[in-house]
Amino acid sequence: MKYTITGATGHLGRQIVQAMQRRVASTDIQLGVHTLSKAADLQAQGMAVAAIDYQQPQTLVPVLQGSDVFIYIPSKSHDSFSRVQEFENVLTAVEQADVRHLLVMGFIADQVNNPFALSAFYGYVPRRLAATNINYTIIRNALYADPLVPYLPELVERQNVIYPMGDQALSFISQADSAEAFAQVATTPSLLKRGARYTLTQPQAYTMPELAAVLSAVSGTQIGYQPVSSAQFAALYDQHHEGHMLASMYAGGALGLLSPVSADFERIMGRPAQALPAFLKAELAKQ
Repeated sequence: MKYTITGATGHLGRQIVQAMQRRVASTDIQLGVHTLSKAADLQAQGMAVAAIDYQQPQTLVPVLQGSDVFIYIPSKSHDSFSRVQEFENVLTAVEQADVRHLLVMGFIADQVNNPFALSAFYGYVPRRLAATNINYTIIRNALYADPLVPYLPELVERQNVIYPMGDQALSFISQADSAEAFAQVATTPSLLKRGARYTLTQPQAYTMPELAAVLSAVSGTQIGYQPVSSAQFAALYDQHHEGHMLASMYAGGALGLLSPVSADFERIMGRPAQALPAFLKAELAKQ
């Protein structure tokens, strides 16, 4: 079997690669990356590494040629239009390279009424795939729990969670758990079914007071909940021109659209996903 992974040098991509290495030989794994130098260590482990550009399908075709499973991780562009263009290029390459199965990373903010700036892309993906002859599976992630770890000192300083979420809840998954589920689906024929759609979450979603209580417990500092407005949130976190995108995501959350909880992770892995308090305690213990 030949497994091809793109986005392999990103945070999630690297963990998917490691999870795949626990299941298949490194020589069965091929990586498509934008910067070859960032993948030198992976190449040294016996994996084939090739340069790709999502905006140039011709760079993708030779990399995908003969792939049994292609794990596609979208780029980090901040607008749906760019990502849809990228996805169309990927589909063109998948069809030309005759990939046997496409495994796509999705996100829970894909509802038709979600104001999240990337919701149009995440909603487009399953509808577009359904209109093709491609064998595909979609894995939708909840919010990553990982960014809460470096964010915690700021929340301690503010003494408050400030997400503009009102009384609605957020659902999380760790990148490590997500990566394990991706690798498990990719290597398990009974899970890698055409049109299958899995949603990865921890066992519980958290309202903002509940999230503040968890963060208080793991930090040993009292943290409350004092939301700012969406406009204030966008201005606070616009250092990398991501402010509008982040604020729009929490606008969807304020509508209750980031709170789904699913048992799919346990179906895939045979165990529940690591709960948020345990994840945070474990990560903070590493520091």
